[in-house]
Amino acid sequence: MSASSASATGALPPTEQRNPRSMNLDDLDTLEVLQLLNTEDRVAVDAAAAVLPELAPVVHEAARRLRRGGTVHYFGAGTSGRLGVLDASELMPTFNLEPGRVVGHIAGGSQALVEAVENAEDSVDSGRTDASTLSSDDLAIGIASSGNTPYVAGALEAARGAGAYTVLISSNPDARVAAHADQHLLLNTGPEVVTGSTRMKAGTAQKLVLNGFSTALMIELGRTWQNLMVSVVATNAKLRERTTRILCEAADLDEPEARALLERTGGDLKVGILSALGELPVAEAAELLDKHAGSVREALRDPRNAVNRP
Repeated sequence: MSASSASATGALPPTEQRNPRSMNLDDLDTLEVLQLLNTEDRVAVDAAAAVLPELAPVVHEAARRLRRGGTVHYFGAGTSGRLGVLDASELMPTFNLEPGRVVGHIAGGSQALVEAVENAEDSVDSGRTDASTLSSDDLAIGIASSGNTPYVAGALEAARGAGAYTVLISSNPDARVAAHADQHLLLNTGPEVVTGSTRMKAGTAQKLVLNGFSTALMIELGRTWQNLMVSVVATNAKLRERTTRILCEAADLDEPEARALLERTGGDLKVGILSALGELPVAEAAELLDKHAGSVREALRDPRNAVNRP
């Protein structure tokens, strides 16, 4: 069966169909190829924007589960799996998220992050195994451009069976894996410039959705203050300089004052901000932050700090 006849019967997902706008791809010069790719990338941005009203409730659900001690898990194969692992791994240094709270799983394990692992995505059982530790406190997100990846199907099936809230991100309106998902975030990215190469538009749209999901989740959990990265872990010289700049900006301190305060807080930027703005001893600021689950905004509203005193 030809690709055109297969697509007419609905046998091929959109990501496997040929893109009529790139049929003469190898006749274009380099600039024309790049311009076509850039034009098609804009489809990914629009596709991600279209699912934001459906993504917001997923963020709320994830925050609710994390607050009660649950976890969030990404499951994917190939590019989709790598994007999930990437997103999860960046949350600790950026937002000081504890290890194991948001976890990325890729079919084939860590080896698959750098090279293809043969048949890994075809194993339903591997997906079930990777999701076997999930419970009703957790949230599972399957990422599969085709919407038909057996590994993701196994993972979401097991997660849902354990009572976890399940989400599928795909680019296929007829995704079979959606049968195991409480929510299907459909990214209408259509056919790729290079047929079937979902590292392109489909992957770009997935990256946008995952980045939006995890960032909004961290904001909802109080891991930022205003638009400042106040939960950053200063693990190198660049980040130590950044924390100093943030404290100067947030509390209107000069650099020596900020450095001295960060030394007293053991490098804890949020404690430093609250101590400076609330005119509190470091220990009291730390105690107040704990009381308000680490949220600087909520802690600043507490009557114990200076901004609320008569």
